[in-house]
Amino acid sequence: MNVSSSDNTNLLRTGRFYSIYETRDHLIMEDKTKSGLEVRERYFDAKYGTYCDSGIIYDGGGTGYKVGIKWYFSKITFRLDQIVTI
Repeated sequence: MNVSSSDNTNLLRTGRFYSIYETRDHLIMEDKTKSGLEVRERYFDAKYGTYCDSGIIYDGGGTGYKVGIKWYFSKITFRLDQIVTI
């Protein structure tokens, strides 16, 4: 999978906590609450069946938690209405 932030994107839908963008091959769901968080890795998220960019959020005690920032849904497998219900 080869998708970068520099790809041409069109905003399709926005909700209170998410935005969904479209590229040529993917629908990208971005968690607005993680805006500005540094991407640490990209991995396959088995819960959603797609690749995800993740970062780390630390609590007051210094414990780090891996959190999803963006999910890259292939247009071949997913439709917009499926993503919105996730």
